Parts: sequence; C-alpha cells; structure tokens
Amino acid sequence: MTRLVKVADVKELPQGSMKTYDVEGRYILLANVEGVFYAMDALCSHEEWDLSEGVLEGKKVVCAGHAAVWDLETGEAEFDEELKPLETYKTIVKDGFVHVELSD
Repeated sequence: MTRLVKVADVKELPQGSMKTYDVEGRYILLANVEGVFYAMDALCSHEEWDLSEGVLEGKKVVCAGHAAVWDLETGEAEFDEELKPLETYKTIVKDGFVHVELSD
C-alpha cells in the first residue's frame, strides 16, 4: 500500500537545488531539475554521506565524499566499485507542496 506524504513547500527548492528531509525517519533527498522534482534516499550507500552536500548535475548527484555519481531516476551509482542502489520515490506537486509516495 502506498500513501502520499507532504515533504516541502516548492519555494524551498528553486530549480537546480536539492535538500535532505527527514520523512518519517527516512532521509530523503529532494532535487529540483528544471522544475521536475525527484526524490531518492539521501545517504550514499558507500559511506553514508548526505548527498545534499554534493553537486547536482542535471539528473545526477555527485557525492561530496568520494565522487560517486547517483542517478536520480534509477537510484543507480557510477563508481569504482559496485554500490547498492538507493531507493527512488515518486513525487507529486499538489497545492504548492512536494509530496513523496511512500510504501508501507
């Protein structure tokens, strides 16, 4: 079963920005790429760096820790070693807020 959880006011995330939110105990990264919002687990599976400290390059996030490159659409990483993919979440903008679809 899935449900929508309100996470952020769209005004908090101008285009080209990203931020980590605590959503019911899960750290989720929200990113605004050309007006489209993406949501993915926020902690790099390599050494648990907060990805919001990295650099947003289009639909990819470069981790500040060891430069793993994460795909916001798939949760897959490009890195020297294989990394566990991060979970991605469907986002919906409703009434000026970004909502994330979570499963129970």
